[in-house]
Amino acid sequence: MKKTDHQVYQFKIALMGFTPQIWRRIQVPETYTFWALHVAIQSAMDWGGHHLHEFTILNPKTGEKDVIGIPFEDFEERGVMEGWKVKIARYFSMTNKKAVYLYDFGDYWEHSVVLEKILPKDLKTSYPCCIAGKRSPPPDDVGGISGFEEFVEIMKDPSHEEHDEMVQWYGGEFDLEAFDCKDVRFLNPAEMLRLMNSDE
Repeated sequence: MKKTDHQVYQFKIALMGFTPQIWRRIQVPETYTFWALHVAIQSAMDWGGHHLHEFTILNPKTGEKDVIGIPFEDFEERGVMEGWKVKIARYFSMTNKKAVYLYDFGDYWEHSVVLEKILPKDLKTSYPCCIAGKRSPPPDDVGGISGFEEFVEIMKDPSHEEHDEMVQWYGGEFDLEAFDCKDVRFLNPAEMLRLMNSDE
Protein backbone atom coordinates (compact mmCIF):
# COMPACT_ATOMS: atom_id res chain seq x y z
CA MET A 1 0.00 0.00 0.00
CA LYS A 2 1.39 3.36 -0.99
CA LYS A 3 2.14 5.53 2.01
CA THR A 4 0.68 9.02 1.71
CA ASP A 5 -0.07 11.80 4.12
CA HIS A 6 -2.59 13.93 2.26
CA GLN A 7 -5.80 12.83 3.94
CA VAL A 8 -7.34 12.70 7.39
CA TYR A 9 -9.81 10.23 8.84
CA GLN A 10 -12.73 11.65 10.79
CA PHE A 11 -14.07 9.37 13.53
CA LYS A 12 -16.94 9.57 15.95
CA ILE A 13 -16.07 7.86 19.23
CA ALA A 14 -19.00 7.10 21.54
CA LEU A 15 -19.03 5.37 24.92
CA MET A 16 -21.46 2.46 24.78
CA GLY A 17 -23.98 1.56 27.47
CA PHE A 18 -24.47 4.96 29.08
CA THR A 19 -27.23 7.51 28.49
CA PRO A 20 -26.97 10.43 27.75
CA GLN A 21 -24.30 9.58 25.20
CA ILE A 22 -20.70 10.62 25.84
CA TRP A 23 -18.92 11.12 22.52
CA ARG A 24 -16.09 12.83 20.61
CA ARG A 25 -15.45 13.62 16.97
CA ILE A 26 -11.76 13.56 16.07
CA GLN A 27 -9.64 13.84 12.93
CA VAL A 28 -6.35 11.96 12.60
CA PRO A 29 -3.77 11.55 9.82
CA GLU A 30 -4.28 8.63 7.43
CA THR A 31 -0.79 7.37 8.34
CA TYR A 32 -1.83 6.66 11.95
CA THR A 33 -1.44 3.22 13.46
CA PHE A 34 -4.04 1.70 15.77
CA TRP A 35 -1.75 2.57 18.67
CA ALA A 36 -1.75 6.23 17.64
CA LEU A 37 -5.55 6.12 17.27
CA HIS A 38 -5.75 4.62 20.77
CA VAL A 39 -3.67 7.51 22.16
CA ALA A 40 -5.87 10.03 20.33
CA ILE A 41 -9.01 8.46 21.81
CA GLN A 42 -7.45 8.45 25.27
CA SER A 43 -6.62 12.13 24.88
CA ALA A 44 -10.03 13.14 23.55
CA MET A 45 -11.93 11.15 26.18
CA ASP A 46 -9.55 12.22 28.96
CA TRP A 47 -8.85 8.64 29.98
CA GLY A 48 -5.74 7.91 32.01
CA GLY A 49 -4.32 5.28 29.67
CA HIS A 50 -3.29 3.06 32.59
CA HIS A 51 -5.14 -0.05 31.42
CA LEU A 52 -5.09 -2.50 28.53
CA HIS A 53 -7.05 -1.78 25.38
CA GLU A 54 -7.97 -3.40 22.10
CA PHE A 55 -9.81 -2.72 18.85
CA THR A 56 -12.05 -5.31 17.21
CA ILE A 57 -12.61 -4.71 13.52
CA LEU A 58 -13.53 -6.67 10.41
CA ASN A 59 -10.55 -7.53 8.24
CA PRO A 60 -11.60 -6.43 4.73
CA LYS A 61 -9.41 -9.10 3.12
CA THR A 62 -10.45 -12.14 5.17
CA GLY A 63 -13.96 -11.18 6.28
CA GLU A 64 -12.99 -12.22 9.82
CA LYS A 65 -12.76 -10.00 12.88
CA ASP A 66 -9.24 -9.05 13.97
CA VAL A 67 -8.22 -7.89 17.43
CA ILE A 68 -5.58 -5.16 17.54
CA GLY A 69 -4.07 -3.74 20.70
CA ILE A 70 -1.43 -4.85 23.21
CA PRO A 71 -0.63 -8.59 23.17
CA PHE A 72 -0.16 -10.00 26.66
CA GLU A 73 0.86 -13.42 27.92
CA ASP A 74 -2.34 -14.42 29.71
CA PHE A 75 -4.33 -14.26 26.47
CA GLU A 76 -1.80 -15.27 23.82
CA GLU A 77 -4.27 -17.66 22.16
CA ARG A 78 -6.51 -14.70 21.24
CA GLY A 79 -3.99 -13.60 18.64
CA VAL A 80 -3.97 -9.88 19.46
CA MET A 81 -1.99 -7.91 16.89
CA GLU A 82 0.43 -5.18 17.98
CA GLY A 83 -1.35 -1.89 17.42
CA TRP A 84 1.83 0.09 16.78
CA LYS A 85 2.57 -2.12 13.76
CA VAL A 86 -0.84 -1.90 12.06
CA LYS A 87 -1.99 1.11 10.04
CA ILE A 88 -5.61 2.19 10.36
CA ALA A 89 -5.74 2.60 6.55
CA ARG A 90 -5.34 -1.19 6.18
CA TYR A 91 -8.73 -1.67 7.83
CA PHE A 92 -10.87 1.47 7.81
CA SER A 93 -12.59 2.62 4.63
CA MET A 94 -15.98 4.06 3.71
CA THR A 95 -17.15 0.46 3.17
CA ASN A 96 -15.57 -0.80 6.43
CA LYS A 97 -16.41 2.01 8.82
CA LYS A 98 -16.93 0.43 12.24
CA ALA A 99 -14.82 -0.92 15.07
CA VAL A 100 -15.24 -1.46 18.79
CA TYR A 101 -12.60 0.02 21.09
CA LEU A 102 -12.34 -1.56 24.54
CA TYR A 103 -10.45 0.22 27.29
CA ASP A 104 -9.84 -1.35 30.73
CA PHE A 105 -10.77 -5.03 30.83
CA GLY A 106 -12.00 -4.59 34.41
CA ASP A 107 -14.35 -1.61 34.09
CA TYR A 108 -14.91 -2.71 30.48
CA TRP A 109 -15.42 0.60 28.71
CA GLU A 110 -16.61 -0.22 25.20
CA HIS A 111 -16.66 2.55 22.60
CA SER A 112 -18.11 2.52 19.11
CA VAL A 113 -15.60 3.86 16.58
CA VAL A 114 -17.17 5.00 13.31
CA LEU A 115 -15.29 6.42 10.35
CA GLU A 116 -17.51 9.28 9.17
CA LYS A 117 -15.40 10.85 6.44
CA ILE A 118 -12.06 10.76 4.67
CA LEU A 119 -11.05 14.34 4.01
CA PRO A 120 -8.17 16.21 2.36
CA LYS A 121 -5.73 17.52 4.91
CA ASP A 122 -6.15 21.19 5.76
CA LEU A 123 -2.67 22.73 5.86
CA LYS A 124 -3.88 25.27 8.42
CA THR A 125 -4.97 22.56 10.88
CA SER A 126 -2.78 20.66 13.30
CA TYR A 127 -3.64 16.96 13.54
CA PRO A 128 -4.91 15.10 15.45
CA CYS A 129 -7.71 17.42 16.49
CA CYS A 130 -11.04 17.22 18.26
CA ILE A 131 -13.81 19.10 16.47
CA ALA A 132 -16.88 18.19 18.55
CA GLY A 133 -18.06 16.24 21.55
CA LYS A 134 -20.46 16.04 24.45
CA ARG A 135 -20.17 15.37 28.17
CA SER A 136 -17.44 14.37 30.58
CA PRO A 137 -16.12 10.81 30.57
CA PRO A 138 -16.14 8.45 33.54
CA PRO A 139 -13.04 8.62 35.71
CA ASP A 140 -10.66 5.66 35.66
CA ASP A 141 -11.46 2.83 38.09
CA VAL A 142 -14.96 4.07 38.90
CA GLY A 143 -16.39 0.57 38.53
CA GLY A 144 -17.81 0.32 35.03
CA ILE A 145 -21.22 1.56 33.88
CA SER A 146 -23.03 0.79 37.14
CA GLY A 147 -20.25 2.37 39.18
CA PHE A 148 -20.30 5.46 36.98
CA GLU A 149 -24.07 5.82 37.29
CA GLU A 150 -23.73 5.70 41.08
CA PHE A 151 -20.81 8.14 40.94
CA VAL A 152 -22.86 10.66 38.91
CA GLU A 153 -25.77 10.46 41.37
CA ILE A 154 -23.51 10.97 44.38
CA MET A 155 -21.59 13.85 42.80
CA LYS A 156 -24.70 15.83 41.89
CA ASP A 157 -26.16 15.52 45.41
CA PRO A 158 -24.14 17.53 47.98
CA SER A 159 -26.33 16.13 50.75
CA HIS A 160 -25.40 12.52 49.92
CA GLU A 161 -23.46 10.91 52.76
CA GLU A 162 -20.68 9.83 50.38
CA HIS A 163 -20.46 13.12 48.45
CA ASP A 164 -17.46 14.63 50.23
CA GLU A 165 -15.55 11.37 50.12
CA MET A 166 -16.23 10.99 46.41
CA VAL A 167 -15.19 14.59 45.68
CA GLN A 168 -11.92 13.91 47.46
CA TRP A 169 -11.38 10.67 45.52
CA TYR A 170 -12.12 12.35 42.20
CA GLY A 171 -10.14 15.48 43.02
CA GLY A 172 -12.94 18.03 42.75
CA GLU A 173 -16.53 18.44 41.66
CA PHE A 174 -17.85 16.61 38.60
CA ASP A 175 -20.07 18.09 35.89
CA LEU A 176 -21.39 15.46 33.49
CA GLU A 177 -22.30 18.11 30.92
CA ALA A 178 -18.88 19.76 30.87
CA PHE A 179 -16.80 19.42 27.70
CA ASP A 180 -14.91 21.82 25.48
CA CYS A 181 -12.81 20.78 22.47
CA LYS A 182 -10.35 23.54 23.28
CA ASP A 183 -9.40 21.71 26.49
CA VAL A 184 -8.28 18.55 24.68
CA ARG A 185 -4.52 18.05 24.67
CA PHE A 186 -3.33 15.23 22.45
CA LEU A 187 -0.50 13.09 23.78
CA ASN A 188 2.39 11.99 21.57
CA PRO A 189 1.93 8.34 20.47
CA ALA A 190 5.67 7.70 20.14
CA GLU A 191 6.35 9.05 23.61
CA MET A 192 3.46 7.04 25.08
CA LEU A 193 4.81 3.86 23.45
CA ARG A 194 8.26 4.58 24.85
CA LEU A 195 6.82 5.06 28.33
CA MET A 196 4.85 1.83 28.07
CA ASN A 197 7.92 -0.12 27.02
CA SER A 198 9.99 1.42 29.82
CA ASP A 199 7.44 0.20 32.36
CA GLU A 200 7.68 -3.42 31.22
